[in-house]
Amino acid sequence: MNWDLIWSSFGPIVTGAITGTIPLTLASFVIGLALALLVALMRLSRNAVVSGVARFYVSVIRGTPLLVQLFVIFYGLPSLGVKLDPWPSAIIAFSLNVGGYAAEVIRAAILSVPKGQWEAGHTIGMSRGQSLRRIILPQAARVSVPPLSNTFISLVKDTSLASLILVTELFRNAQQIAAFSQEFMALYLEAALVYWVICLALSSGQSVLERRLDRYVAH
Repeated sequence: MNWDLIWSSFGPIVTGAITGTIPLTLASFVIGLALALLVALMRLSRNAVVSGVARFYVSVIRGTPLLVQLFVIFYGLPSLGVKLDPWPSAIIAFSLNVGGYAAEVIRAAILSVPKGQWEAGHTIGMSRGQSLRRIILPQAARVSVPPLSNTFISLVKDTSLASLILVTELFRNAQQIAAFSQEFMALYLEAALVYWVICLALSSGQSVLERRLDRYVAH
């Protein structure tokens, strides 16, 4: 194993994580989370059309591979006259994917809040919207932290698919160095190690956040 190559390639791979993987993950997750909240509320709507549209969206996202979604946006949309650069394509694809999965997490979290909380808000003169913002969503947010954190960690790894549409990130840098040096096993294992370290750090942060939120729960 070429240790000099591994050491010299560590910088470009980590740089790819800092300038590509992490920003792509953060941007996609924030946008996807906002979309997920909207879709979750649509799913809970009493309007059958609104609820049906949201249900269809979730079904499509959960029923098709992320790679196919990515390719449809980057390679498919140009045939309809919509051409996007690699970065916007990746962010749109990952955001839509997160939105589809996280919407069900948020919907389940909202439904887990006892109905008495809605009634309490109504009793003190709050509208349904005010009760949702001030009472229901804060409680649902605490419940949804573990599954949403897992979604975030999974997204970190899924961003490696962006290398297939020429987005320069962690894995693409590893691919380019491996293709030049022909040291595929060493470089791919090094990339896997960096992903693992990032996910370990995020898992530790998730545990700390869960412990802090648990302080506000009556036992």
